[in-house]
Amino acid sequence: MKFSANDAKQIEAHSLSVESVKNQLDRFRKGFPYLQVVAPASVGKGIRVPDKAEQNRLVDLYKTVSPKLKVVKFVPASGAATRMFKDLYAFLNEGKRSPGVDRLLGQLERFPFYEALKAFLPAGASEKEIVGAIVGDGLHYGTKPKGLVLFHRYDGEVRTAVEEHLVEGALYAASKGEVRIHFTVSPEHRADFERLIASVAPRYEERFGVHYEISYSIQKPSTDTIAANPDGTPFRNDDGTLLFRPAGHGALIGNLGEIDADLIFIKNIDNVTVDARKADTVHFKRMLAGLLLALQARVFGYLRAMDEGQADLAEVARFIREELSTELSEVCDERLLRSLLDRPIRVCGMVRNEGEPGGGPFWVRNEDGTVSLQIAESSQIAPEDAGLMRQATHFNPVDLVCGTKNYRGERFDLERYVDPATGFISRKSKDGRELLAQELPGLWNGAMARWITVFAEVPVSTFTPVKEVGDLLRAEHQA
Repeated sequence: MKFSANDAKQIEAHSLSVESVKNQLDRFRKGFPYLQVVAPASVGKGIRVPDKAEQNRLVDLYKTVSPKLKVVKFVPASGAATRMFKDLYAFLNEGKRSPGVDRLLGQLERFPFYEALKAFLPAGASEKEIVGAIVGDGLHYGTKPKGLVLFHRYDGEVRTAVEEHLVEGALYAASKGEVRIHFTVSPEHRADFERLIASVAPRYEERFGVHYEISYSIQKPSTDTIAANPDGTPFRNDDGTLLFRPAGHGALIGNLGEIDADLIFIKNIDNVTVDARKADTVHFKRMLAGLLLALQARVFGYLRAMDEGQADLAEVARFIREELSTELSEVCDERLLRSLLDRPIRVCGMVRNEGEPGGGPFWVRNEDGTVSLQIAESSQIAPEDAGLMRQATHFNPVDLVCGTKNYRGERFDLERYVDPATGFISRKSKDGRELLAQELPGLWNGAMARWITVFAEVPVSTFTPVKEVGDLLRAEHQA
């Protein structure tokens, strides 16, 4: 495959090399290998279910230790809300009247953005004018990120998803009165995030007695991937230029790696609930953090003992098998044990499978011969192993607590722990033409494939995402 001089300039502008782009195109032709899935993780077999006493012990541990730590809440927030309003677009553009449109128009006054919407509606507005004012001229929700959409209405105030993360942060991520929250945003929306937070943060600081330290980052152009035609050749725009696309949330592993923190909470922008239902979220976030701190303390202790030549290797191997859910051969040398311990660590909340979408927790065979826990999406599992996906008892709600520093207090280079073979290819379109898009290994899938991974069950009450606008009428989003 040869690229022109103009192509090479365009590739360089994305901080990519011609060779790396050729490798991406090669992936379109060869595809990505499937994970070697062994079995779904389940209660007692990879998924912990702490009883109430242990939950409280872990919560107390976190409360005791967190004032000594730098804690950050990391919120991927760059995605546009387009899919949230897809039924409304179908109604506007094609006249399709779905149950979702009927529900919105029939219960409009129950939506948190109703009062704001009224300012843009003429007297006797038609149904199409109402819908148009929601997604287009008016609220402009069709082009805004979810974080800036009004999600909840309380007595005397309405809150966007971003504001609910400010509230959550004050409730479980404060350390010595400081609440550090990092949002990944699109460049075109950063100013809007900054304006909103500048206007509301003082109110929440006074209410909760905290100070917010808000930071932002943007998905790097170097993580974009080239688009391809269905035959695997480069997709070109009408003007002949190459098309590059953002490569999914897996591109954010670099953003995560730049955060200087002892403990990082990760949660999606749309997974929030109203104040009356936040208690479970706060309790189980603290529990997951306490579990991470307890395990991390033992990991660090074993690594220091190895440095001093005083480690009981049989005890270390037993800890890795029983507490870190990694299957080992009977004979393990110190080099292997050290390599399995000296890694970033994550504790992931898992919810009982009740039909909600999301990847699942699985046992996966690794290149080094070990078998460990991974979060796998359906696209990563071979068709002949699809039955294993259907057997999964839990799913991934994206509820993570991460330790990204080693036992010497240095930040891990998170790029070293990515499995590059765990990306996937999806079908998209542009200007009416079909194309193939390439996603990088997902942030909580392949991008963390070589981390220490521990799963713990959390209740479904902690998982309250807003995937379509009608979800705002669910009880968990009505104050």
